[in-house]
Amino acid sequence: MPKGHIHPISSLIREANQIFSRMGFTLAEGPLLESEHYNFDVLNFPKDHPARDMQDTFFMKDMPGMVLRTHTSNVQGRYMEEQIKKGVQPPYRVIVPGKVFRNEATDMTHEAEFYQLEGLAVGEDYTLAHLKGTIERFYREIFKGADVEVRFRPSFFPFVEPGVEVDARVSGAHVPEKLQGKWIEMMGAGMVHPNVLKNAGVDPTKYQGFAFGMGLDRLAMLRWGIDDIRLMHSADLRFVNQF
Repeated sequence: MPKGHIHPISSLIREANQIFSRMGFTLAEGPLLESEHYNFDVLNFPKDHPARDMQDTFFMKDMPGMVLRTHTSNVQGRYMEEQIKKGVQPPYRVIVPGKVFRNEATDMTHEAEFYQLEGLAVGEDYTLAHLKGTIERFYREIFKGADVEVRFRPSFFPFVEPGVEVDARVSGAHVPEKLQGKWIEMMGAGMVHPNVLKNAGVDPTKYQGFAFGMGLDRLAMLRWGIDDIRLMHSADLRFVNQF
C-alpha cells in the first residue's frame, strides 16, 4: 500500500523543534481548555482588556472561568510555576507549539482554530539582541539557508515590555518567488513583562527574558506558497498528499 504523508503543520512543528533544540530550547505543552487565570491574569491582561470579549474568546458556557486558549502563551506561567515549585531557578528556554482558538470569521488568511509556536527564554542579562538573533537563526534554518533580515516595530502586548512586531525579509534559492525581498509581518514578541515573571514566582529584579509567538499556519503558507489557510484544516487528502 502507498505510504501516508505527514501534514504540513506537523512537519513544520517537527522541524521547528529540531531547530530550537539546537539552540538549547526544550519542548513544553499545556491544556487547550484553560482557566482565565493562566490565559489572561498571569499574563498581565487587565480585567477589561478587549481580548477577553466574546468577539475574540470562546468562553465555556457550563464551566465558569474556563476558555479555549487564545494563545500558547498560557504555558508561560504554568511552566515557570512548575519549575519554581521544583526548586529550579532560571535559565529557562522552552518552545510551545500547539492549537489555539479565536472567535473570528473564517477566510483565506484567518481560521477560528489554528496553530502557534510560542517561545520563552528567561535568564540573567537577556536583551532584545538575544531575541533578534534567535529569530534570525530560526528563519535561516526554516528557509534552508536563505538570507534573512529581521526588523522590529514597536507594538503593545500586555505580557511584554517593550513589545515589538517582527518583520522578516528573506531571499535565496529555496524561498517562494512571492516572498523574495519583501518585508512580511511574522510574529509578535518582546521582553517578558516583570509582572508576568512575578506572577509565576520568578524574581524580576534578578531575571529578564524574551518571548515570541508566531502563527505556524501562516509560516506554512509562506514556506510552501499555500494560498488558502482553510486547506490546512480541510482533511482533504489531495492537499496533504502533496507534501
